[in-house]
Amino acid sequence: MNFKINIKHTYSILILLIWSNVFAQDPASYVNPFIGTSNFGACYPGAVAPNGMVSVVPYNVSDHPKNPLNTDTRWLSNPFVSDNGFMTGFTHVNLSGVGCPDLGAIILMPTTGDLEVDKNKYGTTYSNQVAKPGYYSTTLDKYQIKAEVSATLRSGISRYTFPKGKSNIILNLGHGLTNESGAYTKIVSSTEIEGSKLLGTFCYNKDAVFPVYFVVKFSKPAKSKGFFKFQQPLPGPRSQWSATSGKYKIYRSYYKEMAGDNIGTFFSFDTKQDEQIEVKVGVSYVSIENARQNLKVEQANSNFDKIATQTYNDWNSELSRIKVEGGTKDNRQVFYTALYHILLHPNVLQDVNGEYPAMESDQILRVKDGNRYTVYSLWDTYRNVHPFLSLVYPQKQREMVQSMIQMYDESGWLPKWELFGRETYVMEGDPSIPVITDTYLRGIRGFDIHKAYKAMLKSATTEQANNPLRPDNDFYLKNRYVPFTENFDNSVSHALEYYIADWNLYQLARELGDHKNAKRFSKQSKGYVNYYSRKDHLFVPKKEDGSFIDDFNPSMGENFEPAHGFHEGTSWNYSFYVPHDIKGLIKLYGGKKKFVERLDECFTAKHYDPANEPDIAYPYLFNYIKGEEWRTQKWINTLRKDYTNKPDGIPGNDDTGTLSTWIVYSMMGIYSVCPGDMNYAITTPYFDKVTIELDPTIYSGKSFTIIKEGKQDKDIYIDHMKWNDKKWNSFFINHHDITKGGQLYIKTTPNRPNKIN
Repeated sequence: MNFKINIKHTYSILILLIWSNVFAQDPASYVNPFIGTSNFGACYPGAVAPNGMVSVVPYNVSDHPKNPLNTDTRWLSNPFVSDNGFMTGFTHVNLSGVGCPDLGAIILMPTTGDLEVDKNKYGTTYSNQVAKPGYYSTTLDKYQIKAEVSATLRSGISRYTFPKGKSNIILNLGHGLTNESGAYTKIVSSTEIEGSKLLGTFCYNKDAVFPVYFVVKFSKPAKSKGFFKFQQPLPGPRSQWSATSGKYKIYRSYYKEMAGDNIGTFFSFDTKQDEQIEVKVGVSYVSIENARQNLKVEQANSNFDKIATQTYNDWNSELSRIKVEGGTKDNRQVFYTALYHILLHPNVLQDVNGEYPAMESDQILRVKDGNRYTVYSLWDTYRNVHPFLSLVYPQKQREMVQSMIQMYDESGWLPKWELFGRETYVMEGDPSIPVITDTYLRGIRGFDIHKAYKAMLKSATTEQANNPLRPDNDFYLKNRYVPFTENFDNSVSHALEYYIADWNLYQLARELGDHKNAKRFSKQSKGYVNYYSRKDHLFVPKKEDGSFIDDFNPSMGENFEPAHGFHEGTSWNYSFYVPHDIKGLIKLYGGKKKFVERLDECFTAKHYDPANEPDIAYPYLFNYIKGEEWRTQKWINTLRKDYTNKPDGIPGNDDTGTLSTWIVYSMMGIYSVCPGDMNYAITTPYFDKVTIELDPTIYSGKSFTIIKEGKQDKDIYIDHMKWNDKKWNSFFINHHDITKGGQLYIKTTPNRPNKIN
């Protein structure tokens, strides 16, 4: 028997063994990046740094018979779906957990043999996947190539281990999730490519278009190189078409650059058995030169293993802000993977020199303080992500709010759903208001709150003809509700979002001493009473004349089908969404008993849908009725089981961390029900001990600890509690109390208590 030692493979195995030993101790070791890659979770398993601009991700959603699930376009909002089995490369710019397609571009694909540039022909099945924070690898079955990828904040790195023979690395710029196909590329040398790719039209907004710039560097000179382009079928009789019409055409190295739709480049090599080629990709949203500088600075004097190790360590540092003890390994994997997903977006936008593309203009500006962030899915994240970041990562949250105010400076409006300096206007409401107000009320400073307040007043009071953020604002300001005027409009959803924004505006006006506007917005925030139907005991769309619509069906809108008055949901998903005035809502429903019965029916009849965020806090609403808090504990315990350590382990679209935030909060045993309200609802924790490390530059306390005494999965109800060794009778705890530091002790029981002891 012959034994042949491969030094490179031995070194790689040694690195993995070292990582495995480290993973046994670190929070990052529990992250399973495959969670959320099925069941419409729209997450990916690729390599990315915390809040990173670049993510190197396997792309397996190409239109191919081995990927049958792509017939459902909702799968196409993310570059990777675990149910698919045919991949066509590694993309370098991506979105995590979003519901519309975009980015998924700058795709590299290694192959062997004769050059093939048609993705459906050069694509392959894959096996032996490994995914950890900052690292992903797989075997490309067709070519027996081991592909490994990692990333820094603004660059990616790939390492391909080739067999002996002819090998190719393809850069396909016409391939990806974006609706834009235009690109430019230039072969700088036998080891370098530069160029740009057009991205945008997120959620089919034709005006939200922007370029991304890149530089690609190879560790080995190419033996041959060139371009390719897909020639669209030409008009006229087929007999007059050129021989390349409707096909890919290859252009050898007598061209130095190319621009157009559906183009790409290829570099070909002669490789020895197990020869490794590293490919480094720098990215910028400002210029090619900035992409080159980002790559130079972030990967200087480094290599693949160093970068992968450093990015893993960065993740471990971020995730260590929260330490959990007890529970099962699966519990910890669900928890830390969710925390990992929270820290993907918003992501850093500025380059290493501080430059970034200004909001809604062609200007290039420079960061003066902190980071400039991008990707604000605010309709989702204002509900829980940003309050969570304020507690655990307040410096990040401060810079995110600062970025939002900068967007107002640059464009004249606060963001709604911002994407790389472009406003997409996706979803409902005026969500910047609750985000900024909540952040300020939590005691985070370092941004211009008076300028932010001015921006809030502008969006809240400007007539609708000149107001891109608040459609239907004229009628709303006069009548305090949005009327139903079309067969499938979003009128109730519009208004409910305005109410919570106006309540936050009332809170901030009062805090800043503007009592006149505080009174005004307080009244506006209670306009939800207009929609309550005493006949249906739910919210029902209302016409301009004040009457409710006829033939109302409260279940219309299930599974994201169009509905009368509601956006991506049913009346059930919205009829308890008044988190800023639960007492008023209880009164509207006819008192505590009737409110509890109707709210409980939402769960027992399976109307609750966590993938539709307006109802995501519903289980915690029982905490507002004395003696009914046990229902919160019961339903949270039931719903937490929908989160698992599997690809389908998120119960719907993660929406840039919103569903992940729900499970992180709920496993810790607290939840921020309403932005702008400083109280957290309390429920039964999953873990024996949770320790949140508080930021000493923002908060006076060192840590906030939650200790549970009771049996896992059996003692699901709270028997009694103590706060800093004193009896605690409330099922709420205030943000300002816990950020001074302290310990919440929770004794649990298997029996449903009538009241807290």
